[in-house]
Amino acid sequence: MTKDKMEHFEGQVDPKSVDTKLDEVFEVAPTSNNQPVEYKTPEVNGHDDTETDFQYARENIYNIIERGSDAMEGLLDVARETEHPRAYEVVGQLVDKLTNANKELMGLHKTKKSMSDEVVRSPQNVTNALFVGSTADLQKMLKQKSKEA
Repeated sequence: MTKDKMEHFEGQVDPKSVDTKLDEVFEVAPTSNNQPVEYKTPEVNGHDDTETDFQYARENIYNIIERGSDAMEGLLDVARETEHPRAYEVVGQLVDKLTNANKELMGLHKTKKSMSDEVVRSPQNVTNALFVGSTADLQKMLKQKSKEA
């Protein structure tokens, strides 16, 4: 095409009309204008939603474990039929992932317990130390006390 024809052609093409024509030809529903997506954060009701979040996370982990178990049964069938080393490798990886999901479920319970219970900790500083020394020193002191008595 010559430069004159290109300028004439570019002047007649409207990008919006091209999009609408393509939508008609391919029977695609017209799309809305590209407006920024507004992200909504969950509202805080004033009370603690940890129990709801715990149940949600627990259900998700259960679903992952169940689906993984179903997938493992199918993969084991494929591995047995093909006897291919890669198939057995994939089964091994899935077993590892399911084990991690089970550990995560147990960790979820531990996290919930630590969040709900007050953790009682032993004192960090001992102020009433009666004896400071090694066990050998303690034994010498005890022998001396027993000889005096």
